[in-house]
Amino acid sequence: MREYFIRVEDSSEVNIEIDMSAFGYSSDNPWLFSVFIKFDAHDDQINGFEEFLDLKESIIIALEFQERAKFVGTRIVDGWSELYFYAKDSKELEALVTNILRGSNYIFESSVVRDAKWDFHHKNLAPSELELCHIESEKIIFMLEEEEDDLTVVRPVEHYISFEVPTQKNRFINTLNIEGFTLKDEISSDEFEHGIALVKEHSVTSDVIKEEVSNLFEVIKKNQGFYEGWSTMLACELGEDSK
Repeated sequence: MREYFIRVEDSSEVNIEIDMSAFGYSSDNPWLFSVFIKFDAHDDQINGFEEFLDLKESIIIALEFQERAKFVGTRIVDGWSELYFYAKDSKELEALVTNILRGSNYIFESSVVRDAKWDFHHKNLAPSELELCHIESEKIIFMLEEEEDDLTVVRPVEHYISFEVPTQKNRFINTLNIEGFTLKDEISSDEFEHGIALVKEHSVTSDVIKEEVSNLFEVIKKNQGFYEGWSTMLACELGEDSK
């Protein structure tokens, strides 16, 4: 399964696509194979966008079908689409991709280096714990948009937190002092044995959610907790008895 998120590096946004299934292949694929293509795959105003995506998938399929390499992700930086693979060995990888790209009009480069510990993957592709939270947030926002929800409407939003032991949870509750957040419930379930639900009223646009989650995440980590996501109601449900 592929996930998408944006990371800020040196004040610049980097669009990252990562194949979450790739983690299980690390021990068998010690070679990092990189393909750099001069094309901004996130600029849908460029003619040939679909053509580029087809070409990209052709490269991925060619390498994976022959069991030569596993696609792990893409980074889009300064107009370059960077495709990354991990391979069993370094033989013929560049030749295979060159054969595919030779007939195109794209400027491209490739390289292959040994990276048995997948250091590049961990540092430059794999999402952090907070980035994983933002990925899940975008999925919720997408579902709200599918319901034609007005994301700008301020409404109660529940944020869920879990702790490994009850003393951590109790300490967090007793010292709770986060602007706008109040305790709604304590939660005990198979999903989080020592959990709580905080509530705050705010809109659910992508920017607002990202800011709220980032600020709350920082406080939670300082208290040895885990951020477990958020939920809310549709704007059209506000004020209904069923809420």
